[in-house]
Amino acid sequence: MPPRTGSSPKRAWQRMLSGRRLDLLDPTPVDIEIEDIAHGLAFVARWNGQTRGDWPYSVAEHSLLVEQIFTKLAPQPEPRWQLAALLHDAPEYVIGDMISPVKSALGQEYGKMDALLAEAIHRRFGLPAVLPAPIKHLIKRADRISAWLEAVQIAGFSESEANRQFKPLPDSSFASLTIEPRPPSQVRGDMLARHAQLISALDCVKR
Repeated sequence: MPPRTGSSPKRAWQRMLSGRRLDLLDPTPVDIEIEDIAHGLAFVARWNGQTRGDWPYSVAEHSLLVEQIFTKLAPQPEPRWQLAALLHDAPEYVIGDMISPVKSALGQEYGKMDALLAEAIHRRFGLPAVLPAPIKHLIKRADRISAWLEAVQIAGFSESEANRQFKPLPDSSFASLTIEPRPPSQVRGDMLARHAQLISALDCVKR
């Protein structure tokens, strides 16, 4: 039997529960649905699943917390930037959540795919493809505060360890934010509800 001279291109798309086929190498806004994002993120575990509790601490739960912290940090939070905070890890509904050491080991390819997906997600929901630097900085700050709280409350870190890894909390008011992992169905519902609230608020601002 003669050797094969060619091979079919590898599949680069994933079929979503909505029926959409999302091309991971060339994602388009039309193939992105919030129901797929919320469902996927509700089943993706943060900290590689190494957290206390009977349920994994999901990226969806983390996203809700980051948006809450962002709203607390922002002087006058706008719905579009609150929405950006809620969706800051949305690409992970297809590429998963990887701890920082793994991301570093993978190099630029993971970052490129993450950026392409983020741009498509932003365009799908009326956000700039690339967020303004001050907004990105504030979301990152909220993300670090969330990571500190998660590390201490559910991931087994001491406060001194969390201070070294993620910087100390800006003030004691953030320490009152409590984390308790919940069933995926509850978190998925809460993320969908918060997304709907922010989209509604954004529509009101545009009128």
